[in-house]
Amino acid sequence: MTVHGEREIIPSVTRAEAAEALTRFTVAYNAADKAYNPALDSGRVTGALGAINQAGLKAKQATSPQGNPSHSPLELTDARFAIPEQRGWPKWFLADTDSNRDRDSGPDDTRWLLVFTRDGAGLPWEAAYLSILTPDEIPEFATDADGWAEPVPADAQDLAVAPRALGPGYAAYLKNGGGVFADGQHTSDWRAERVKNANRPGISTQYVDQALDTEAFAPVGLRTKDGSALVFFATRHYEQQTAASGVRLNISADVKALMTGEARSTVTLERVSNQAVLVPSQESSQPQVVFLNRIQGLTGAKGA
Repeated sequence: MTVHGEREIIPSVTRAEAAEALTRFTVAYNAADKAYNPALDSGRVTGALGAINQAGLKAKQATSPQGNPSHSPLELTDARFAIPEQRGWPKWFLADTDSNRDRDSGPDDTRWLLVFTRDGAGLPWEAAYLSILTPDEIPEFATDADGWAEPVPADAQDLAVAPRALGPGYAAYLKNGGGVFADGQHTSDWRAERVKNANRPGISTQYVDQALDTEAFAPVGLRTKDGSALVFFATRHYEQQTAASGVRLNISADVKALMTGEARSTVTLERVSNQAVLVPSQESSQPQVVFLNRIQGLTGAKGA
């Protein structure tokens, strides 16, 4: 009997296929990092992680064309998979893994959470989101009798904020503030840092933030046992630095590698950011969205 994934509600992937997807990603990631060649893992990354990874490798390739002299292979072990049942495409799943990039005990112990997605049968699984969390930060996911996870609809109405509204909401928060997001490093602290850096001697800085939530950048979430949700979403951030007459902009080698135009008096930096947040249910006594992790990378620059 043939099961049609575009019509039936079925697990997005088998556990064996999920493990294979993780292995293929790790092999490609290591090859690309060793050679500083974005082409070597371009078929295994997409979305926010893909944008950050590919731009970072492009910059490093320009500054270190012989490759990565300090390459150390990434190892992802002790994989646990949260696999939702879904209808239609794209499908996705979460890999919760231990990495060799930390210590395995104490406050420095972390795990890599990777969201894999694909748009159709026969296409490769690609990693779209990466978040690095401590074991205590990873919630318990709601599962059915067979162990399959429960995906959260993008327009879920029983959460304090629907996943689809997180990107626009975060962009608006960074500009105007508000009470949707709990205070912390990636919210109130970041806004305060921007205010501090907006007008430095000889250089003024302006910021523009945008939601990034279509196609491979779409938010995804899993229901937790307490009725909340762990949601991954992406945003784009622009930072325009303008130098006063006679002041020279400090342009790093990585920025130059991605820059178009010449930074005579202005440079606009473009970054992509991927976030992991806990979104409480509407009935929660603490209705604010809590940031668990945010990873951003430079993806472009324009001089003028």
